[in-house]
Amino acid sequence: MVLGGLPQEEEEEVLQSPLQMVVSSFIRDKIAMIGVILFTFIFLCCVSLPYFFPIDLYYQDVTQANVAPGFGMLSVPAQLKNNALDLSVGSSFSVGLDKDGNVYEWGTFPNEKLKNIPSTSETGKLVQISAGLDHVVAVNEDGQVFTWGNDRMGLGSIPMDLRTGGNDIKQILAGYQISLALTEDGEMYNWGSDYLLSITYPEGVQGNIDKFAASTNIVMVLTKDGRVVPLTNKTSAYTNIPDDIQGDVVDLALTDESAAAVTSDGHVYAWGNNIKKTLDIPEEIQGQVVALSAGRYHFTAILKDGTVYGWGDNTHGQANAPGGTAVVSVESGYYANYAITQEGTVVAWGLKGYLMGTDALGRDLFRRMLVGGRMTMTVGAIAVIISSFIGIVIGGVSGYKGGRVDNLLMRLTEIVSSIPFLPFCIILSSILGNKISETQRIILIMCILGLLSWPGIARLVRGSVLAEREQEFVTAAKALGVREYGIIFRHILPNIITVIIVNATLNFATCMLTESSLSFIGFGVNEPNATWGNMLTGAQNGQVIENYWWRWAFPALMLGICTISINCIGDGLRDAIDPKSKER
Repeated sequence: MVLGGLPQEEEEEVLQSPLQMVVSSFIRDKIAMIGVILFTFIFLCCVSLPYFFPIDLYYQDVTQANVAPGFGMLSVPAQLKNNALDLSVGSSFSVGLDKDGNVYEWGTFPNEKLKNIPSTSETGKLVQISAGLDHVVAVNEDGQVFTWGNDRMGLGSIPMDLRTGGNDIKQILAGYQISLALTEDGEMYNWGSDYLLSITYPEGVQGNIDKFAASTNIVMVLTKDGRVVPLTNKTSAYTNIPDDIQGDVVDLALTDESAAAVTSDGHVYAWGNNIKKTLDIPEEIQGQVVALSAGRYHFTAILKDGTVYGWGDNTHGQANAPGGTAVVSVESGYYANYAITQEGTVVAWGLKGYLMGTDALGRDLFRRMLVGGRMTMTVGAIAVIISSFIGIVIGGVSGYKGGRVDNLLMRLTEIVSSIPFLPFCIILSSILGNKISETQRIILIMCILGLLSWPGIARLVRGSVLAEREQEFVTAAKALGVREYGIIFRHILPNIITVIIVNATLNFATCMLTESSLSFIGFGVNEPNATWGNMLTGAQNGQVIENYWWRWAFPALMLGICTISINCIGDGLRDAIDPKSKER
């Protein structure tokens, strides 16, 4: 239409359904939308990522205990990358020597003493170096041995013959609470703790040793006449050495579950336990191996053409040897490897670090966070489903029936509300003790949470039904002969479903916090199963709070973000459904 020569557009009011208005109002609430995004992200991570980062709940590794977050374990210093003389892998750190005898350290250090590197004026020019669990051993060109790092359990008590120098040292090793050294004369020295490794030298071995290898369980030597000899009186899987290789062995390596030897014809023979597939030697390398090294659960071999091949446990990529690279030497240990190529450059592969660090048992916190979040959310969700179902039924019947039924059900609600939840769970857990399995305990927690948290939603539903039962559509349903329970659950309930959703959302966060509280104090989900609550248990220790912040900060942060996000979503839904609630 044209009026007075000016166009005038007719504005049409856009009509929206109640649901569209609620959704539109909720989307405009920025805080609620931030809550949705954060909770959705955490939920999807906890549900999907465990398939890409699998976890063995019973896994423990004391060598990786309390490792700080970071990915610098394989970050070789730039000054060393093209000038390396010797390299060694420690538990969560590494050490190296350049051709001028300078010492380099990198990674995550188990103790501050490792940073106390002796000065060059004190050591002279170092030519060999080895890293262990939490200490380092090095030898200079005069055959004098030095050590730093953990000096407990006799690790600092270097034998006088090695302390004064004058020995032609062929091999050194900083192991697990023990140190070893071998001279060119075939004499072997050991010092440190004899609690885990009790070394016994069979007759005729001293003075005839060409090389040694050690794990956390045993020390074995390769004699100059090609025999493999275990330095122990105890029988184990390590001592089942194949008879047909004795006298023909040229190299030897040990993991924490098996041993492997290379014979003069380039074949590899392995024996011991095969939990981590360390005995599954690739057929394609047989007859081509010239040298062998080992980590905690993997082997690495150098072939005749200089290429490297790995097998065994590959959790951290430690068996993924770089292809097409010709190397002159490989140093393996724990979960990492270093190779020096023919060009003199250093190539590293294996464990780079942990996103969120590790706990006191050496378990990856990131993986446990994912599984723990899934467990905490599952317990909370099922508890909410149980409580919502009971609350809707009791509240609906109570509100619609009224009279004695209402009075009886509300008294029941008050009785349940008066039960002290945490003391009740603690007493029940103490009574049951170890009489039930961990799965039964988890189911019990979900049921108790649901059975004791329904009174709130029951009262809410009752009040809503009391208001709705006087509406005309209820009168019409009665006139049509609809049964009472049909009226309650088919006609009244859909009109109050939004209120129920809001309450259930807020109750979900409460159930998550309650489960975490129970697990935190030791009466909820127990180890080795992970929840955000029992991951926080270590925060009761002052040393953990001060020195190992990642063990409590990340679980607390995730639990806090998740519950606050859920509360923001619940508040946003309430405001969208009932705009007047903002004014109250």
